[in-house]
Amino acid sequence: MNSFVPLRKKNEKMKIIAIEKERPTATAEGFARFSKDEAQKAWELQQAGFIREIYFRADENSAVLVLEASSVDSAHEQLQHLPLVKNGLIEFDLIPLKAYPGFARLFK
Repeated sequence: MNSFVPLRKKNEKMKIIAIEKERPTATAEGFARFSKDEAQKAWELQQAGFIREIYFRADENSAVLVLEASSVDSAHEQLQHLPLVKNGLIEFDLIPLKAYPGFARLFK
């Protein structure tokens, strides 16, 4: 029996986890100044299909986003439009994901 592992097609979007990191120079005043603009831009990016899910961590005050983009570079570029990123308060670690191929073992 053939094992089937679908590959990502060219130009197909991939899922990327984005984990927020507060920059050392960030201040409470900076967050307060840009928080409404940040929410507005995050909403726009979600409506555009770039941000698919958005959460806050339960153990600390930082965001975790599930993104859909053509590449990690493209995701990084889109995140630069967020006011908290643009103004140097936060940055993101990006983790590209791929489909879990382990189920194919069941059909060998």
